[in-house]
This record gives sequence, structure tokens and C-alpha cells, in this order.
Amino acid sequence: MNESRYLGVTPPISTEKPTAKEQEISEELLAALHTEGQFERDDESKNREIVLGKLDKLMKEFVYKALLKHKVSESLARTCGGKIFTFGSYRLGVHGAGADIDTLCVAPSPVNHDDFFDIMVELLKSRPEVDELVPVSGAYVPVIKMKFGGVDIDLTFSSLMQPTVPEDQELFDVNLLRNLDEASIRSINGSRVTDEILRLVPNIPTFRLALRCIKLWAKRRAIYSNSVGFFGGVAWAMLVARICQLYPNACAAIVVARFFRVLLRWNWPDPVLLKPVETCNMRFQVWNPKIFPQHATHKMPIITPAYPSMCATHNVTQSTQRIIMSEFKRGLEVSEKITRGETGWEELFAKNDFFRRYKYYLQVNVTSTDEDTQNMLHGLVESRIRRYVGFLEGVDLIVLAHPYIKSYDHNRICESEEEAQKVRDGIIPADTRPQDTDAARSTPTSGTEKNEESTNAAQSDKSKNHIYVSAFYIGLLLKEKNHDFNGKRRMDLSFATQEFIKIIKMAPTWKEEENMNISIRFLRQSQLADDVFDGQPRDRLRNSSSTKKKGEKRKQKNDSKKRDKDDSAASEDKPTKKVRAIDAAVPSTSGVAVKASNDTPNQHGQDPGSAVVEDANGKTTVATAASGEENKNSGNKKDKDAALVNIPAPVPAANKIGGIKLKLLGSS
Repeated sequence: MNESRYLGVTPPISTEKPTAKEQEISEELLAALHTEGQFERDDESKNREIVLGKLDKLMKEFVYKALLKHKVSESLARTCGGKIFTFGSYRLGVHGAGADIDTLCVAPSPVNHDDFFDIMVELLKSRPEVDELVPVSGAYVPVIKMKFGGVDIDLTFSSLMQPTVPEDQELFDVNLLRNLDEASIRSINGSRVTDEILRLVPNIPTFRLALRCIKLWAKRRAIYSNSVGFFGGVAWAMLVARICQLYPNACAAIVVARFFRVLLRWNWPDPVLLKPVETCNMRFQVWNPKIFPQHATHKMPIITPAYPSMCATHNVTQSTQRIIMSEFKRGLEVSEKITRGETGWEELFAKNDFFRRYKYYLQVNVTSTDEDTQNMLHGLVESRIRRYVGFLEGVDLIVLAHPYIKSYDHNRICESEEEAQKVRDGIIPADTRPQDTDAARSTPTSGTEKNEESTNAAQSDKSKNHIYVSAFYIGLLLKEKNHDFNGKRRMDLSFATQEFIKIIKMAPTWKEEENMNISIRFLRQSQLADDVFDGQPRDRLRNSSSTKKKGEKRKQKNDSKKRDKDDSAASEDKPTKKVRAIDAAVPSTSGVAVKASNDTPNQHGQDPGSAVVEDANGKTTVATAASGEENKNSGNKKDKDAALVNIPAPVPAANKIGGIKLKLLGSS
């Protein structure tokens, strides 16, 4: 390739063509992706085309009705048009079975967003093939989420400053952006960015195969979610496109291997660019960390190629960056083994071990008594949970706060108010399971189908005991305890928790009168619900080298104690017994105290098996699972394993079911 003509902001690293062995590995990759079900059937493809055709007709009907509302004559309204554009994975050609379609509705002036969320929503509600309809008008990119004919659709909207939108309308011209509002700019740029990515890759078939691989890997490793602080689909596409630019003649398998090598060594926060950032004489803000201080805070900036260029990864936090980099490292190790013929692609696609990786977890539970309300509440919490991660990163003992990309959802008819309250607190009875096959979802749709019994019960009983609950999880990695320190470490989660709940309750979609509820529980890995393990063993993974080091230190300590005992007189045995007694007062599985605010007295029952309690005089009583004198009422193993908690309201004590419930006053 002539280096004077290359795609990207730098010349290629290598222009070598693939060897026969590399081509063979790429064929194995293609076969592995077919085995993993990453290609949809012909009938599914045809159904998508039918759905898009129906949406296009519906779009034109919407434009017609909206123009009549704006006093445009009926004859003229019929000729103004309107067009559907696709973007995202479907437009890139890398969608799999069951994937959603990102769709943009483009209308002429004076049709606006209010018309879209009024008239279009009503038209969709009237269609029998539409299900799980969730308008999200207040989102950063306003969207209507739904299932249309069994296909997940994300429908966005933009109005152009022109009287008609013909069938041959294209969106390349930057002048189309003049005088558009911010919401329309963000919506229309989804389509413009996708088209620009395809224009900037040297070999589209190679790009598509490599991107399918990376998307599957990212989903399996639970780092595919822009909303919770990882990378979204467009960010992964731009990364793969950049590697294709650097290795323009490489086959897909080599692009994947170089993907991990290059990005692991990338000098973050240097930005990833597919082309130089455009500047036009328009009022829109373009990504520039030298001018805008907030842009300089982006940890792993990946910049969109279409004007106005934006950072697609502004949600990345300190914790999620560390997790992404650790997965790059693992990906490099596995991909090198694949190229050497030592393993297969299935090892790269191995499922993540999130629920076995950490000793402690936070469970964020949101509930309501209406399915549509729950869908909106789910979307609200999903879009804000990265803020909680940011607050947790400021807690002294926390090294890393790892948000999981999916929620676990339940739908239950409760027999009593007591049972309903347990469900609101995130304590799901053992006989309740998510009713979809994956037991989890990553988009704000219900993800479950009510069985006939539940549906009939819901129709006959409109009481508040019909509960919908979604549980989000955050894994916590804590600093290692200094072995010379025998006391209890204290970790104060009250500020982070209260600030997060304030953010949720201040959102326009939060309505107390609609029986919305949020509660947060601190759990050990042993206290997690069974459904998060998908029928697999619950054992927590341990770092073998770390375990070995701890064993060696313990052996040295025991040897030292033995020598001291041999050299000491019999009268010196008492201090040793005293040390052991102190050790017994701290649960062997804990040593961490979660301290809350001391503003108001505790209004909840206390679990003496797992708490550090301060009385009115400020005296501290340590009540632990290991000290049977203080633990008279504890008969539950999970209670015995619960972490130490300092319990003033507004954070109640651990329940007898296990775990620590962190909840603000007034959150029912």
C-alpha cells in the first residue's frame, strides 16, 4: 500500500498479507461464531426487513398527522415524506440473532420531538404487533424502545430544517446540521457515525468478522455496556476499525490478536481517532480537551469520526478502566495461544466470573407495582448506576467497584405485606426465578413473559402486593488487611449510598405515589441469590498465588508463636490466650465494618450476630458470629457470615435473611 494514501491519522503499522496458516485460523473463527449462534437465520432476516418496511409506512403516517397538527394543508402534508435510517450493529452488518435494530426517524420541519413522543407513541400503541413500549423522552438521546413484530427496536428522531424528506435523502452533508437542536444532533449523528466508520475501514468483510468476534468477547466478559461505564457498540466498532487501519491487509484472526496487543499498550488517555477531528463554522461543541476541561477528564477517549466529534466513552470510570484493561490482558494471552495453535476460540469467549470473583457485593434493588413503571425505573437506575460507582471509588477501603452489566428481574404475587416488603428489600424467596431463559436483561424492557397464572392473578388483584423487582450488582474489591493489624477496619458507605439514592429520587421519572422503591444491600458472595450463578457452583474464585503467600505468612507467624512459647515461662501463656480471645471477637470471614451516619437513632430491629452497635453513651459492643455470648438469636448461617455493620439510621441493620440493607429514610 502506498503510505501517501492511507486511512486513519497515522500510517499503517504493517501492510503484510496474511499467511495460509492465518487464513486457516480466520476460518476457524468464522466457524466458532456460527457455533456460538452469532448469525441469524434467513427467516429472521426477512422478518427484520418486513418490520422495517412497516415502520417506514408508520413514519410517513406520523409525519402526515404531525403536519396537519401544525396547520399544513392535507394535500401538502401527503407529499412531505419522511424516512427511516438504520445505524448501529444492523447498519454495520454485524448483528446477530435477537439483536435490536437502532433506527432513526427523519422528518421535515416543523415536526418536532414533542410530536414524536405524542403522535408516534399513540400510533405505535394502536399496532397489535407492538409490545413492551417504553418512551424515554428525557434520555441523553431521546428514544422509544419497543418490540415490533418480535424484533427489539430503538427508535430515535430528528427533524431537518427543510420542507420535505425525499426517499433518496442522505445525511452526509454537514450543512444538514445547521439550526438543529441538540437532541436532533445527537440522534442524527448515530447514523452519520455508522456510515463514516464503514467509509474509513480498508476491508469491510474483514472488519465485520473481527467486530463480531470482539462484540461476542466483550459481552461474554461483561464489559459491553456504555450506560454502566464500559464501552458500547459504537466504541467497540471504532476500536476494531482503528486496528483495521493499522493492519489494512491482515485477516480477521490477526486483527483480533493485534486488537488486544495494541490497546493493552495504548497510552491512555490519548484518544483513539479514525480521522482528524473536523472543525466547522458552527455552534456545536467538538471534543477538545485543551479547550474544554471536562473533556480532559475522559479516561479512555474514543472519538466519533462524524462532525461534531464526541467522546463515545465519557462514562468510563477509574474502576471500569481497570476492568477493561485486565480483560485486554487476558484477551492478548488467549489470542496468542490461539495463533500458536494451543487452544481454540471458545476459550476467548469463556463467560465472565463476576459472581465468583469478589468477596463482597452491593445489591441495588428497585421495585414497583406496575410493569410499565418498572421498565422506566429500570432504565433510570441503569443509566445512573455509574454515578454510584464513582461515589464508591471515593470510599477509603475500596480498591475497585465493579458494576455488572445486567440486572436480574423478578415478578411476584406476594401473599402478605410482610412478604412484599422482603421482595422490596431484594430478598427474593427461593421459589421465585426470572421467567426468561437468561434470567437477566441489559436493556430497560421487561425481559420476562408473565405466565398465565400470574397474569390472571394480576388482573384479579390490583393490590400493592404484585411486585416487580430488578436487582443490579456491584462487586467490591477491598484493600488487603495489614496482618499486623488485629482490629476492625471501618468502611463508611453511607455518603455514597445516600447521594446515589438522592440522584435517583430527584429524577423526573421517580414518583413515590406509584409505589416505586429503592433499597441497597451489602452482601457476601455466599449470600448472593442462586439465580445469578445459572446453576453453576457458587465457590468464590481465589488467587492461587495470593493464597500461597497468605499460607506462607501464616506458617511463619505460627512458627514464630511456637518459638516464643518454647522460650517463655509458663506464666507468660496468659497474654497468648488473651490475643486469641481478641481474635475470636472478629468474624474470620469479615473484619470490615460498614459504618453509617449517626444522625438519628436506629428504628429497625438489630441482628446481634453481625453488628457493631454504639449505645447512647457511645460505648461500642462487638457482637459477632464467632462470639456465642453476644449471638443468642442467630440461627441462620448467612447471618453468622454477615459483615460487621455500625447501625444508626438511616441505614438499618442486617436482616435475619442475611446481608446489609442500606436505605434512606423515606424510601419505602
